Amino acid sequence: MHRSLTISPDPIDEPALVAQRRMGAGMGAVVYFSGVVRGAEAGEVISAIDYTAFQQMAEHQFHKLFDEMAARWPVESVRLVHRLGVVRVNEASLWLEVIAPHRGDAFAAGQWLIDEMKRVVPIWKRPVS
Repeated sequence: MHRSLTISPDPIDEPALVAQRRMGAGMGAVVYFSGVVRGAEAGEVISAIDYTAFQQMAEHQFHKLFDEMAARWPVESVRLVHRLGVVRVNEASLWLEVIAPHRGDAFAAGQWLIDEMKRVVPIWKRPVS
């Protein structure tokens, strides 16, 4: 399984990521998800979220999750980008792409990865008023 992970303060350039997509002829599903900062957190109005991480451990945990994903679903490729630093409301903080032969596997693998990421990857968020 091809895998790509970027954890960076740089804005997520979705058109560039889509343009860089590579996939085999047997693939029939490309699912991508963009996680965008909402204007409220825990019922409070915010202007941004400040993301911090234990980057080396975050990368390690993501690769463990990618290994488990590869064992569970016939995924050809996973690419994930997560922002660090201050991300303003309506800006993307997360971008995920999963390529698989069928949509069910692509959707299931992507949903699982996001759920598990929130559970085990040491990336923290602090709302900014």
